[in-house]
Amino acid sequence: MAIDIQTWVNVSAFSGAGIAMGLGAIGAAVAEGNTAASANYAVSRNPSASGEIFKSMLVGQAIAESAAIFALVVAMVLMFSPFPSDSLLWVFVMLAAGISMGFGAIGAAIGSGFPAAAACEGMARQPEMSGPLATNMLIGSAVCQTPAIFALVTSFILMFKDYTGLPLAPTWAAILGAGISTGLSTIGSGVGGGLIARESCLGMARQPLTATTLTNTMLLGQAVTQTPAIYGLLISFMLIFSSSPETAALTPAMALLGAGICMGLGASGPALGIGITGQSAVKAISRNLTAASDITRVMLIGMAVSESTGIYAMVISLCLIFVV
Repeated sequence: MAIDIQTWVNVSAFSGAGIAMGLGAIGAAVAEGNTAASANYAVSRNPSASGEIFKSMLVGQAIAESAAIFALVVAMVLMFSPFPSDSLLWVFVMLAAGISMGFGAIGAAIGSGFPAAAACEGMARQPEMSGPLATNMLIGSAVCQTPAIFALVTSFILMFKDYTGLPLAPTWAAILGAGISTGLSTIGSGVGGGLIARESCLGMARQPLTATTLTNTMLLGQAVTQTPAIYGLLISFMLIFSSSPETAALTPAMALLGAGICMGLGASGPALGIGITGQSAVKAISRNLTAASDITRVMLIGMAVSESTGIYAMVISLCLIFVV
């Protein structure tokens, strides 16, 4: 029985679209609900600040929605773009693009909701700090969207790369591994960065004099939190752009797929751990500004140790790609 490649490409494109938008809707909805819940509590605590709280809620929800919009774009492209039907590789490309963007939107959206919720609470405590709190929220939430952008870039590269001349096996495994690597690796970075930004907003409301130091520490912590997601993006690029000789053996394909799974899962834990470390450091600085330099040093060393497990995962992934 002949295989109708175009039919299977369409099937995988529609499935990938469903995965992208279905998973992509989860994080944004949770973040928006969390932000609205905190806004309700904040208004009950200080009704006179309800105007600023309401505006911050809407802005925070809009930023959290960005990740879902990325997922919507990928889903629309998968559904309505005319993709080639010259190779069964495109079946795996469509699925990998959906997996990358679907999982990639979850952590970024949830993380963006944390500072938005905290800003609303902070405005109820310190109405005169509404401006700085809104600015801090915007910066922190925007940084949380970075992992979702990584996933969006990976999805578009997967969909629009030229696969002419590449063998079906083991390339199909490399493509799926690339989508999994970026998609899963972004979850911890998005959530971890959001935890740091959340505590920065709460700290500014608790002690307004620490605002500048808290913002700087937040950005430093968030930058480190993004590095595991960068590892996932790096492994994805290597899987997408490296070529393997054609073979019917299953072992090379599983090595490439395993590399993506290893890095995807291996990056989320370290990123979340780094975020927890940064969260506690920001909170400590808001309580004792005079110890900021010592706290920052401890934070960076603690983050470096948490980072090591992500590096282990990257080393194994590289071995699976180039050595096994």
